[in-house]
Amino acid sequence: MTETPARARTTASARTSAWRNWAGNVTAFPLRTITPETVPDLARAVASAASDGLRVKAAGSGHSFTAAAATDGILIRPHRLAGIRSVDRAAGTVTVGAGTRLADLNRALSARGLSLTNMGDIMEQTVSGAVSTGTHGTGRDSASIAAQITALELVTADGSVLSCSATEHAEVFAAARVGLGALGVITAITFAVEPEFLLTACEEPMPFGQVTSEFDRLATENEHFEFYWFPHTEHCTTKRNNRSQGPAAPLGRLGAWVDDELLSNGLFGAVCAVGRAVPAAVPSIARVTGRALSARTYTDIPYRVFTSPRRVRFVEMEYALPREAAVPALRELKAAIERRRLRVAFPVEVRTAPADDVWLSTASGRDTAYLAVHMYRGAPYRAYFSAAEEIMIAHGGRPHWGKLHGRDASYLAGVYPRFVDFTAVRDRLDPDRVFGNPYLRRVLGD
Repeated sequence: MTETPARARTTASARTSAWRNWAGNVTAFPLRTITPETVPDLARAVASAASDGLRVKAAGSGHSFTAAAATDGILIRPHRLAGIRSVDRAAGTVTVGAGTRLADLNRALSARGLSLTNMGDIMEQTVSGAVSTGTHGTGRDSASIAAQITALELVTADGSVLSCSATEHAEVFAAARVGLGALGVITAITFAVEPEFLLTACEEPMPFGQVTSEFDRLATENEHFEFYWFPHTEHCTTKRNNRSQGPAAPLGRLGAWVDDELLSNGLFGAVCAVGRAVPAAVPSIARVTGRALSARTYTDIPYRVFTSPRRVRFVEMEYALPREAAVPALRELKAAIERRRLRVAFPVEVRTAPADDVWLSTASGRDTAYLAVHMYRGAPYRAYFSAAEEIMIAHGGRPHWGKLHGRDASYLAGVYPRFVDFTAVRDRLDPDRVFGNPYLRRVLGD
């Protein structure tokens, strides 16, 4: 490939180091890494790579657990394409560069008295990485981050720059909101936003039998409901977030540090390390961990309620199930863990989302519940994830695009009604698979 000239303000580095994802389970050796400063820079780099027969992938913070962003060709780092481009208060939208971290977006919106309606619990992702893999939070009425997109800008395989929305390149827009990086490189996203509001969070322990028997009521009565079940125990911790008229009553700095840093990160990381070294101790550790978090209630702005620091590294698999399958699948998982004598130190997370119209959204066309399983980084996870996956696919589950799973295109075509429509858009935009890699070949086909 001919390197982009210096005047194009694009930095490039020769293949001198590996790229690794956040969890450390994926390593790639790109031929060249490019960090463009402008959209034209990026477009020229993509067109040049395509003409030289090189593959191109974009990687943000690397928070995907799959190899979705891995490449041995040209790796695009979008971090200089960051920041708020424009705010349209009348339309209720904000346009941001693709490399903007969610943490920076949330703070910038808050400074302007604005907020996303819903979000996931991790803020380290770039906005383009988060939407491309279907990042979601939990909500009765409000859906994933991708469902809050009103427009996006995309560089395609020939270097063209497409502006996409429901009225402009509508099919590309429908596909690219969760595009897996298969259609091009996103350079900007326009989100629907609203005036900043307050949420009251009520977090409390609840027995497994109670939370599962009352799941439908809890998910219906609360705007945002989720819970964590601690394997080897009957302990769950629940979280209910609902809009509040105020006043704000945020967590005290000491209390927040004790719960979110000392217990949820420091102590939890230590006990996970012990469990990895001595698997037989995991059930006893789980019983202690399940009792460690106490009830608390606080009221704050959205991103401080929805998100939490995640400093303990792990690997994860998550499946989206029809809402009615959540409790049966969780009970089956509980039984499988005990029957197979698996040792699981991380809690199982359960969330919900309403149906949306995004073609490859895990909630596309159906009300959804999410079951996420985790293992501490470095601990053996395959037997546990395999057991969980057997249960999830028996319920017609859709794997999270950015988390570990074993499904391929033949399976996925059967659980996504618009799968063929998506691959048709891909064939049109990228017939030579400039943005392809082995992961996309597996999940989307050739």
